[in-house]
Amino acid sequence: MKRMPDMSGNCASSADGVLPGRVLIVEDDAILALTIEMTLRDAGIEDIEMCSTTEMALVALRQNQPDAIVLDVHLADREDGWTIAELVRSLGPNSPRIVFSTGAPRDIPQDIAELGCVLEKPYDPQTLVDVLREPKRRGIISRLRSALT
Repeated sequence: MKRMPDMSGNCASSADGVLPGRVLIVEDDAILALTIEMTLRDAGIEDIEMCSTTEMALVALRQNQPDAIVLDVHLADREDGWTIAELVRSLGPNSPRIVFSTGAPRDIPQDIAELGCVLEKPYDPQTLVDVLREPKRRGIISRLRSALT
């Protein structure tokens, strides 16, 4: 298991926070998606939606915005699944937390990786739960605006 910290340190372990109420899992490996779902349900998250393609994920985001997204960046329909993260970033300060789940963390552009925590596959599913319990950090733009006002 490898945890790749982003520039803001979002990958620090802490189990003190509250889990998100609604999670979107974007994963094209059915077994891994089900493992993630079971882990999150066992942790107490009941509202979970799973998508296996970029298009399904975009539809899910439009219909009901999740509190967090577990995002595989190499999906069967697109090799640049991080475009979903770019869309999420455009949603503003109340955008969902992003946890990148990937076997190739170096493929994620640095500015995109900074939008969330990067977990390198294979990882212990409990690590994902711990990351989701962490307080959500505000993005750099929000922090700059707060500092300037």
